[in-house]
Amino acid sequence: MTSIDLNADLGEGFGRWRLTDDERLLSVVTERLLSVVTSANVACGFHAGDAATMRRVCELAAERGVRIGAQVSYRDLAGFGRRAMDVPPAELAAEVAYQIGALEVFARAAGARVAYVKPHGALYNRVVHDEEQAAAVVDGVLLADATLPVLGLPGSRLLELAGKAGLPVVTEAFADRAYTDAGTLVPRAHEGAVVTDPEAVVERSLALARAGEVVSHSGARIEVRARSLCLHGDTPGAVELARRVRERLEASGVRVEAFA
Repeated sequence: MTSIDLNADLGEGFGRWRLTDDERLLSVVTERLLSVVTSANVACGFHAGDAATMRRVCELAAERGVRIGAQVSYRDLAGFGRRAMDVPPAELAAEVAYQIGALEVFARAAGARVAYVKPHGALYNRVVHDEEQAAAVVDGVLLADATLPVLGLPGSRLLELAGKAGLPVVTEAFADRAYTDAGTLVPRAHEGAVVTDPEAVVERSLALARAGEVVSHSGARIEVRARSLCLHGDTPGAVELARRVRERLEASGVRVEAFA
């Protein structure tokens, strides 16, 4: 049976401000006592998140059996980690390890562990092609825990270097983001970069999970083989959309389960 993980960005708040509906995305699907998502990419304080938020989300995830992932970022609270930055490799490696370590404290306190690492925003897009920044992220993961899987875009420099360094690599796809013909994400500044039609997101999820393909921004059908499917928690109607995606995947015979 085909299986896929559903991951979502969570803990994206700071102080009194909250962006993601963490409680509902981690709430159970009543009849099966399962969470909506199977993996939680938790903001570690550099693009969003603070100590209290990280602790709360880790407790919710651990209670529901959801895997906890460190979503590491450039140090950019004001820009939500989506602004291009040039960070020296040694500094970036240390900051990646720092973020993982911070989240690990709260994951352990909740009776769980950090199960994987995923870059966020500008860093995520940068390490698709930039070997120096990708190597720095890998160095940071190795410094924190040399057994942690790295979640990223298929064909990226990040996953290539992580694999060479002996780290487990996990490919992911995006049902609600437009793709270029080269298999990369269309930049958010471009029109149509985010897919907002719920039924389109559901159908794209099915195609990615079952056939390993998606229709690009230009209309071409491209191959995207992924073990995990990302559903953004900050899009309008994110919770209900995530529920619909999970229900349709399972109804079509796809087993939804964590990769870690």
